[in-house]
Amino acid sequence: MWQNKAEEITSRYHKLSVLLSDPQVVQDIQRYRQLARSISEIEDIARKYQEYQKNLKELEEDQLLLKTEQDLDLREMLANEITLLEKKLVDLEDEIKILLLPRDPNDNRNTLVEIRAGTGGEEAALFVSDLFRMYSRYAETQGWKVEIMSTSPTELGGLKEIIFAIEGKGAYSKFKYESGVHRVQRVPITEAGGRIHTSTATVAVLPEAEEVEVDINPEELRVDVYRSSGHGGQSVNTTDSAVRITHLPTGMVVTCQDEKSQHKNKAKALRILRSRLLEIEQQKQKDEIDRDRRSQIGSGERSERIRTYNYPQNRVTDHRINLTLYRLDSILEGDLDEIVENLAAEERTRMLEKVG
Repeated sequence: MWQNKAEEITSRYHKLSVLLSDPQVVQDIQRYRQLARSISEIEDIARKYQEYQKNLKELEEDQLLLKTEQDLDLREMLANEITLLEKKLVDLEDEIKILLLPRDPNDNRNTLVEIRAGTGGEEAALFVSDLFRMYSRYAETQGWKVEIMSTSPTELGGLKEIIFAIEGKGAYSKFKYESGVHRVQRVPITEAGGRIHTSTATVAVLPEAEEVEVDINPEELRVDVYRSSGHGGQSVNTTDSAVRITHLPTGMVVTCQDEKSQHKNKAKALRILRSRLLEIEQQKQKDEIDRDRRSQIGSGERSERIRTYNYPQNRVTDHRINLTLYRLDSILEGDLDEIVENLAAEERTRMLEKVG
């Protein structure tokens, strides 16, 4: 019964809250972080259930009063209050049931987003720049911080690749739906004939790993330093500040050259590497549990075409949920809420169907 589960979680929430204020826990940074994350994961359920209990108590009190009250005006007022409380309880029950659905353990993490140009040459690189701008604006509306980790610019102002971090509660829960192939249809600035071209970019969204979660053995890393380069390969720095890290067991290579400091570039490269390794480990676990990844809206299949941006028609279509919106201009300015909410709602619907 859902009430029993909600009651159990609320009780656990109170116990964890008490533990979090324990001086010994406060001094243990790793344990404190783990407790804080555990509380954050169940806080919404506990608060909603407390609200449900409060309204349920009010309803029971009003029903008792209605049985004994003789004044007609007061009886009418009580009856109206009872009707409103009953509706509110139904709404709260639905909300709690949704919150009780299995949650992605990464939802409250910060996230790393990697965007790479696909087919389309320079036009694809310009599209990468447009997507980064769109995501940056969206992050701003959510109150999240955006930090560029690595870029590879082109001469016309596009980006062959960009990797950036988004810091803020729930960042991954919103951005995880963006993994996949994004397609743009428009007339390129380099096209004199006015013909519409189709270009693509791939987006990968990774939950950011904390240092305590992924143990990287320094002996398994090859670290190369070199001078940063700009457009056309010319050197833009007189010192060896750029860093290339190769993770020998996996062959994974991460490069960072945006910072003037070698130490800062190395720190950013390690953040990217750590998150990629966490994704590999989590994917192994996920594949063992659920082989049917394509049935999940937020599965993050990087080869799957998920969305089309059509400039001539001012149209955006998300192919996973057959959602079409004719306001490409505002979406590119970061107004992604409607798309994200519809994707989340579809995922919840599928999960409720499985539970039911």
